Amino acid sequence: MVLLSLTEEYLAVSHDLLAFIDESPSMFHTANAIRNRLEEAGFVYLSEGATWNVSPGGCYFTVRNNSSVIAWKVGEKFNTDAPCRRATYQGAPYHFQIAAAHGDSPSYKVKAVPEVQSAQKMLRLSVEAYGGMIDHTWFDRPLGLAGRVLVRSGARIESRLINITRDVALIPSLAIHLDHASGLTPELNRSVDLMPLFSAGELSEGSFKRMVAKEAGVNEEDVLSWDLFLADHTGGRIWGIQDEFVSAGHLDDLQAAYAALRAFLASDNDADISVYACFDNEEVGSNTKQGALSTFLRDTLSRINGALGLGEEDLHRALSASMLVSCDNAHAVHPAHPEKYDTVNQCVLNGGIVIKEAARQSYCTDAFSRAAFEEILSTNGIPYQVFANRSDMPGGSTLGNLSNMHVSIHGVDVGLPQLAMHSVFETTGSHDTVLGIRALLAFYNADVVISEADAFEVRQ
Repeated sequence: MVLLSLTEEYLAVSHDLLAFIDESPSMFHTANAIRNRLEEAGFVYLSEGATWNVSPGGCYFTVRNNSSVIAWKVGEKFNTDAPCRRATYQGAPYHFQIAAAHGDSPSYKVKAVPEVQSAQKMLRLSVEAYGGMIDHTWFDRPLGLAGRVLVRSGARIESRLINITRDVALIPSLAIHLDHASGLTPELNRSVDLMPLFSAGELSEGSFKRMVAKEAGVNEEDVLSWDLFLADHTGGRIWGIQDEFVSAGHLDDLQAAYAALRAFLASDNDADISVYACFDNEEVGSNTKQGALSTFLRDTLSRINGALGLGEEDLHRALSASMLVSCDNAHAVHPAHPEKYDTVNQCVLNGGIVIKEAARQSYCTDAFSRAAFEEILSTNGIPYQVFANRSDMPGGSTLGNLSNMHVSIHGVDVGLPQLAMHSVFETTGSHDTVLGIRALLAFYNADVVISEADAFEVRQ
């Protein structure tokens, strides 16, 4: 076995992260990239529409809407003949250890009627903002399209992934000579300024659908509908004289989704049910059938419980002893604006995983879950940081507490530090993905034995 130096490991993992991001220009591609890696690792796909057979020692996954994925590994020590009595601590039930991230990122979604006639026979695309992106970062860069298309194939209607990597659109800036304020951050109207240029006059209405049909490999009349998003195919970069930085699109939250998946696949814990989840629609509130606010996680855990021959009472007991790590990236200190951050509860690039906390409960971290996660990291010598917003700034939210509305378990919110969150091109540290994998692997490998909110024991 060839052992990599620390620097070589950082670079190798960063390159692999960028390859994962290249595979994932839309939430549908993200789910497909995750699915491919699970199948390569020997995981068995269980359709939500089929009967589930689950056994101790087995590895499984399921998919909803082709945009959200949940995978799990049942510990070898799970004893269905004596439920709630295997590898127990003072009679505690079996439990789930879950890491969850999201696979969607802010972009612009193409509407059902895609083309807009503009001045001098120019054709633009009618798009709508998906999530809260930094609009001006999307200007003056060639863009492709990615997502899913529903097509007619014989008597069936099928979903097909498409990824148009060819540059087919661009959102042009207004020249500074025509608006002298535009040299600064401009005031933008998304229905006027953010509609990308599609043709200077060579194309006519219907050209967009013909392009999509060709990409999907069907006739134009067989294209029925689509969920398509503008995609920047510039590709990521590792940069800096010392290779300190990684920049790419979708770092929020594909970096955390990737780190959690790598940790999950590498983990080995025979005393619990380890779970990995990647949800869709976090950027627009998660309140969809495939979002973290949906019943997807609850449905999956309940069906695992039932497939193992256990009842409702066993599930309630298991959830009381379970733990969720919600993984969504964190705001590293900006070099030009340190005043935007809390003076002491702040994080930096290449400092490792970040534990996020908020009194208003926009993060699910509390003293109990923070103590449990910090104990795991400290015991394993893994660096970590803490983050809280300035007390006069509300900050954002994430999927942890939304998941808890249907599956109420102890949870901690973490993330990897980054700059320019929600820009079309974000930046993180080249060390942080490796440090994140190590932190989440330590969580998966530890047997966290929880006694409600009174006590816990971390067994390595």
